[in-house]
Amino acid sequence: MQYKTSSKQWQTVISAFLFMAIFSLAAAAQASASDPRKILILGDSLSSGYGIDLDQGWVKKLESRIADQQCTDSVTGEDCVPGKWSVVNASISGETIGGGLRRLPRLLERTEPDVVVVELGGNDGLRGYPVQRMRLELEKLIELAKADGAHVLLVGMMIPPNYGPAYSEAFAAQYADLAKSLEVPLVPFLLDNVVFTEGYMQQDRIHPTVEAQPQILDNVWPELRDLLREVGEQESNS
Repeated sequence: MQYKTSSKQWQTVISAFLFMAIFSLAAAAQASASDPRKILILGDSLSSGYGIDLDQGWVKKLESRIADQQCTDSVTGEDCVPGKWSVVNASISGETIGGGLRRLPRLLERTEPDVVVVELGGNDGLRGYPVQRMRLELEKLIELAKADGAHVLLVGMMIPPNYGPAYSEAFAAQYADLAKSLEVPLVPFLLDNVVFTEGYMQQDRIHPTVEAQPQILDNVWPELRDLLREVGEQESNS
């Protein structure tokens, strides 16, 4: 037995399919709009919380600060951050620039970050790696993140003159040079107002204490806040 379907019935079926398709697209768009943007922290022990509870580190405190300073209908201004943000901490103790460069492609694929904070180089400098090599790897790392559509914040570091003042000066200068040439914002020195403050460094004189974490966040926050605002405004206008 054969059944014939009238043109009116076909129109009903097609209309139903179109409605479901439009509904699905609208739901997906709404879900995408409500999903938080992501910040990927790519760092070493200074960001992974070496020697302290991870929940007491500056990266964890960053999550709270963003939540506290999120823009709302009643709170706007230069200090607030538009939109929702989540923080992914991919920092590893002992990490080098080369190690971060090797891990980054997978991290970009897995997390799809809107912002990448690059806090690397301290371990390279303490091991006396050639500055030119570090600079080239940092440049590749930043360009890779930018090519994936992420905005980058570069965090600078300084090291003691173990290998002579010329090496230490060249090491520190590479961050400002890269930030200028690649047009990315820069935190000049992650441990500013930390290394020489009593009670702010652990006994190894390399890693900060729990008490130093709010100051580290204060060092990062102005540049990061401005970058988050820039990203939020760009997406709002697109």
